[in-house]
Amino acid sequence: MKVFVKRSLTGIAFAAVMLAGIIIHQYVFAIVFTAFLLLTLREFYKISENIGYEPSSKIGLICGFLLFTIFFLAASRVIPQNYIYLSILIPLATLLPDLFDKRKNGFKNSMITLAGLIYIALPFSLLSFIIIPENGSEPEFYPWVLIGVFLIIWMYDSMAYVFGSLLGKHKICERISPKKSWEGLIGGAVFAVIMGIVNSVFFHELSIISWIVIAIIIVAFGTSGDFFESKLKREAGVKDSGNILPGHGGMLDRFDTVLFAVPVIYVWINLFGNI
Repeated sequence: MKVFVKRSLTGIAFAAVMLAGIIIHQYVFAIVFTAFLLLTLREFYKISENIGYEPSSKIGLICGFLLFTIFFLAASRVIPQNYIYLSILIPLATLLPDLFDKRKNGFKNSMITLAGLIYIALPFSLLSFIIIPENGSEPEFYPWVLIGVFLIIWMYDSMAYVFGSLLGKHKICERISPKKSWEGLIGGAVFAVIMGIVNSVFFHELSIISWIVIAIIIVAFGTSGDFFESKLKREAGVKDSGNILPGHGGMLDRFDTVLFAVPVIYVWINLFGNI
C-alpha cells in the first residue's frame, strides 16, 4: 500500500510540474523542460557508463543546454529564426575531446556523447516549435497542441498497461521487454486514437485526421522508443534509468516514448498539419 501511495503521489507531482511548465508561460516552459532535458541526458550518460563507455558528460550537458536554448529563442523570435543553423555547430563540440583523448575507445566515447544530443536534446528542443508554432511573423504561445500530444501518450501508456496486465499473453519481444504484449499494444493503440479524436473536439488547431495520425505516430514510434530504452537498460544491467521519481524510476523512463515520437510529430505538423 505504501508503494502504491508513493507511486501515486510521485506521478501526480510529476504531472503537475509538467503541465505547469507547458501551460503557464513560455519562459516557465523553457525552465521546466531545460531541467527535464538535462536530467534525462545525465541519466543516458550514466547508463552508457554502466555499459562500459566514458562519454564526456559535462560537454554533452552543456551542448544539450545550448541546443535547447537556440531552438527556444528562435521559436520565440528573440533571435532570427535562421540562427537555428548555429545549432549545427554544437554537435561538433562533442567530437573535440576525441582529438586529445589518448584512450583506445576515445572515438566511441565521443559518438556516445553525440548520440545523447541526437536521442535526447534534439527532441526536447523541437518541443519549442510545437508550443510556439510557426504560423506568422509574430510568435504565439499556444500550449494546447503539446498538451494534446501528452494526453495521447499518457492514455496510450496507461491503457497498454491495463490491457497488458489483464489480457497480455502474446509477448512482442520478451528478450528485451518481457512484460509488453500485443494485447497491451492493441488496447493502448485503440484508446490513443480515441484520445486523438477527443483532442480534435477541444483543440481545433489540428484537424481530426492530424490528431489521429499523431496518435498512430505515438503508438508506432513511441513503442519503438520504449523498446530502445529497455534495451539500453538491459545492456547496462539496470532496472530503471534513475531513481529521481520514487516508484517511477528516472526521467528517461518517463520520456522514452516522447523522444522517438516528437521528431516525427514535428515533421507531420509542419508538412501536413494545419497548425
